[in-house]
Amino acid sequence: MKIEFAESAVCDLEDVRTYYTEQQIPQVGENFILEIISHIETLADNPEIGRQVPEFQMPSIRELIHSPFRIVYVLNEASIQIIRIWRSERLMQLP
Repeated sequence: MKIEFAESAVCDLEDVRTYYTEQQIPQVGENFILEIISHIETLADNPEIGRQVPEFQMPSIRELIHSPFRIVYVLNEASIQIIRIWRSERLMQLP
């Protein structure tokens, strides 16, 4: 199944990089980004492994937990769209 990244998810990954760079531990940020992307790639073969996002209770909006991050995606018939990558303590809100 095809995996796509929304602009918001790309910005979230950039924010992760920026945060850890500002903390003077850029390698930690780079490692998180690589691990998150690797985790996302598992969705291609197992698109339903993520749970439904509790804040929405919609079967098509799902998430993977990659502590301390939530990888939120929309599952469609033909694709998976990664929409947010947020710290797990944040409540999910979509525009």
